[in-house]
Amino acid sequence: MSKKRREIPVFDHPIIETHCHLDYLKERPLEETLKQTQKVNIERVITIAVAPGNLAQVRELSTKAPWLYGTQGIHPHEAESYSDTVEAEIRAHARADKIVAVGEIGLDYYYDNADRAIQREVFRRQLQIACDSDRPVVIHSRDADEDTIAILKEFEQSLNRRGVIHSFTSGPGLARYALDQGWNLGFNGITTFNKAENVRDIVRMAPISQILLETDAPFLTPVPYRGRENAPFYLPFVAEKIAEVKELPLEDVIVQTYNNSLKTFFPMQ
Repeated sequence: MSKKRREIPVFDHPIIETHCHLDYLKERPLEETLKQTQKVNIERVITIAVAPGNLAQVRELSTKAPWLYGTQGIHPHEAESYSDTVEAEIRAHARADKIVAVGEIGLDYYYDNADRAIQREVFRRQLQIACDSDRPVVIHSRDADEDTIAILKEFEQSLNRRGVIHSFTSGPGLARYALDQGWNLGFNGITTFNKAENVRDIVRMAPISQILLETDAPFLTPVPYRGRENAPFYLPFVAEKIAEVKELPLEDVIVQTYNNSLKTFFPMQ
């Protein structure tokens, strides 16, 4: 592969990384990652909480720079570690200045790392936190489309702010429901994978006004850097692929997804 193809594009307009896990990155020092992220004009980064053990770590990371933000929530893989104490911690910090959402929460029936009934209960309890704290939600849903829809329907009237179904790999049924209800769909390096035509079909279906850009770093590294640890500074490749798939001018995609991110997570700015 030529050096030119491997260069990370830098856009004139800033972009926002809406989903990564800074505390999971191992390949380089955090300071270096943040420096490279700024070099490609990524204006803000949201690092995502997933487990009781990293709730405080995410809060601490969000204080490392003015442009770093975080979430508070328990991933479905960790649902069996959820407790009243954990819930109290999430509630206590859900409205902190640098915390912009409740998440990553939801259902994962692919790995089944936690009992499905417990996953559903924990999902509901955390959606209630979002309702009570007036925060948007970052949702994980894998092989659980029907139950995700059913639970979200329970909160249609009480959840004032929606959020995003991140790393969207589900079917068109969940996509249509989410889009009709005002949710965003988050897309990452999967859109660049050769065998991910199903995901690109959802990109084509989704209005650009309801698409968010993310990396999910350190996972799901986009082409042409597959095989390396993912990082927020690879986000421009996702923007390029979204523009290509939707047959839209790249600048339009960058500006619109930036505005979508502000509207979702930073509505007062």
